[in-house]
Amino acid sequence: MNVTSEVLKDYVFGELNASERRAVESAVAADGALREELARLQLTQAALFSLREEELPRRIAFVSDKVFEPKWWQGWLHSGPRLGFASAALLAGAIVFHGFSQAPAVPAPAVDQARLERRITEEVSRALPVALEQAENRHRMQLAAAIQEADGKYQRLRQEDQMAMEASYSLFTQKQAARMVAWVQNSGGEAR
Repeated sequence: MNVTSEVLKDYVFGELNASERRAVESAVAADGALREELARLQLTQAALFSLREEELPRRIAFVSDKVFEPKWWQGWLHSGPRLGFASAALLAGAIVFHGFSQAPAVPAPAVDQARLERRITEEVSRALPVALEQAENRHRMQLAAAIQEADGKYQRLRQEDQMAMEASYSLFTQKQAARMVAWVQNSGGEAR
């Protein structure tokens, strides 16, 4: 079998059947250049297998492709002054729109003063007697309660004064009687 570099690559990647593998192994053992090529391929394979696997890109694009150009809104977002101007313009537009969109104020309907005064007078004349009667009743009740409380207070004071007077009179009569007895004893019965 004639062993070429493609056959050696197939051998390294394990794509040969058993008879072809034995033929390549015998050819490599006989030829030093093939042995050196096989060692180089195995070293390359070991280096490739030591790298982590990465997902292949779905589409290969060049820098000049339209895919890499920013969208129109990305250009506006990445530019501070433009974004500030756009915000100010939007705010000014909203203020102007709000100013012109307001309906003019409708004037209040004209009020008939005479009718309003007549209605107020009727309401007052209807509600005033009732309110006065309620106020007078409330005043009478408060006055009666105050008079009753004052009468009770004065009655208690009068009873206390009467009891104090009776106690004073009783003490006075006892003292008077004691003086009389003392006088009679001192005079030795001369008054008989």
